[in-house]
Order: sequence, then structure tokens, then C-alpha cells
Amino acid sequence: MNTRLALVFPGQGSQKIGMLSDMAHSYPQLLETFAEASRQLGYDLWALCQQGSADDIAQTERTQPLLLTASVALWRLWQESGGARPALLAGHSLGEWSALVCAGVVEFADAVELVRKRGAYMQDAVPAGVGAMAAVMGLDDAEVERCCAGAAQGEVVQAVNYNAPGQVVIAGHAAAVQRAIEACKGAGAKRALPLPVSAPFHTPLMRPAAERLAADIAATSFSAPAIPIIHNVHAAVESDPQAIRRLMAEQIHSPVRWVDCVAALGEAGAGIAIECGVGRVLCGLNKRIAPEMAAHATEDEASLKAALTAAAG
Repeated sequence: MNTRLALVFPGQGSQKIGMLSDMAHSYPQLLETFAEASRQLGYDLWALCQQGSADDIAQTERTQPLLLTASVALWRLWQESGGARPALLAGHSLGEWSALVCAGVVEFADAVELVRKRGAYMQDAVPAGVGAMAAVMGLDDAEVERCCAGAAQGEVVQAVNYNAPGQVVIAGHAAAVQRAIEACKGAGAKRALPLPVSAPFHTPLMRPAAERLAADIAATSFSAPAIPIIHNVHAAVESDPQAIRRLMAEQIHSPVRWVDCVAALGEAGAGIAIECGVGRVLCGLNKRIAPEMAAHATEDEASLKAALTAAAG
């Protein structure tokens, strides 16, 4: 084990058509993980992400199993390639489910089914057009929270993703989000713009989804993690399976405290963070949160080899 190594797992937004295609040519064993997920889902997940449309893979019910599968496939490849065992794991929103699988908390097939339901429940919780999300750049957290509080006017709007210093996502009722966008601009935000999602993730409006998922989680076997995981809800480690069950349901309607999660990784001694999944979103965020922590991706052969070398050093 490399005591300075953390693996982090991305969430929604990292998907793209053609993802991992070059990696699959070099490492065909990746396709075995996609085949395993496809059997669970009842459709060809690899064909979807290679030959489908951007709209196809943007459907939350499909996006979530897709990104989970990509991260688990890369984790398995990491292990097969002799990658160092990390001391800590963390995942951004959906990515926390990838961390659970890689830590041995949940079986992969069970996680595929749970995140498929998670996506469906989250989309069903709020009718299309009722909710919205927006990204706010260039304001500190307290000012964003103040703008949201003033814009609520009896509706829901709040900070939901604390992604990096000066980069916060807000969500809630569509009209309240629009009011908050204008308030943030008036307060000096560099940018405040709607995101192309229809559901207000990580707000109290997601409580119906959390309740439905909690019932499914209760019926699924959970084990104590073999590798500690920093959780989104409180940016701390939890070892009790029952407590992890509660956190994974609560996560749906609670803010993602990514800045605090990365800070917790650093405080625990992590000096290298490997993004185990598609894209480099977390690499970018982590460099802003903890510039002293080396960040590496795994989305293609060159980046994987560089990450393996960095983790072995």
C-alpha cells in the first residue's frame, strides 16, 4: 500500500460518446466489466456509449451505471497492472458508489442495479421543468449561500456542490434558481449560468428519491470497507456498514462537500490523487483545492501509465 495515495472517482458529467474506446483496444479486459454490467441491466452498455447519442447517455438512469462501470473497469485494470493499493478513496456524488465497490462494501452487480434505480428515482422525484441547477464562479461560499437565502422566497434554492474555491453549484426550484443566478451576478460573480440538467440534485426536493433508494439499500448486502472512504455528506470516514447505508441515502438530498473531502484526504496524508474514471474533472478541481497534491488521470493509456509510475514512486 502507498500511504500517500488516494483514488478518487468522478460523477455525472464526465460521460462522452466513444469513452475508453482506445483503452479497450489496448486492454480488452475492460470489456469484461462492461459485459458484466450489461447482463445486469439487460442492454449493451458498451454499445450505448460507443454508438449511442449524447442524449442517450445523458439520461440519468443510464449515465449512472455507465460511469460506475467505467470506474470499476479502470480500478480492475489498475489492480491487474500492479497499481499500488491506495490508502484512501473518495467519490464525487455518484462516484461515491464506485468507491464503495472498489472498497468491497458492495458487489459490483448490486451497485449497477442500485445506481440505475438511483438515477430513475432522482429523475422521477421532481417533474421536468420544475427544478434546475446552475454553476456559480467567482464568489465565496458564504456569499453564494446568502444569495440563495435571499432568492428562495418560500421555494428551495441552495448550494449543493462545493466543488472548489470559488466554484459552487446551486439547485432547487427553477424560478428560485434563476433569482439566485441574478443575485449572484449582482454580488459580483464572474459567471452564473444554468446547467443542462432537469432535476435539482442534492436538495431537499430529492428526499422522495432518497426514501425509495433507502429501501433498496436496506435489502442489499453491505460490508465494512477494506479501504477507508471519505464520504460526501460529512467529509469523514465511516466503517460501520449500517451507517454507510444511511449516508448513501442521505447523500442524494445533501450537498456534496468536495472541497472538504479533498482537504480530508490531505489531512490524512494523501499526496497523490488518481482520478479513476473517465475524464479529468476531479484533477482540475483538486488542483484548485490542494495544489500541493499531485493529480493524475486514468482515462487513456498514456495517463494510466503515468499514474501507475507516480503511485509507485
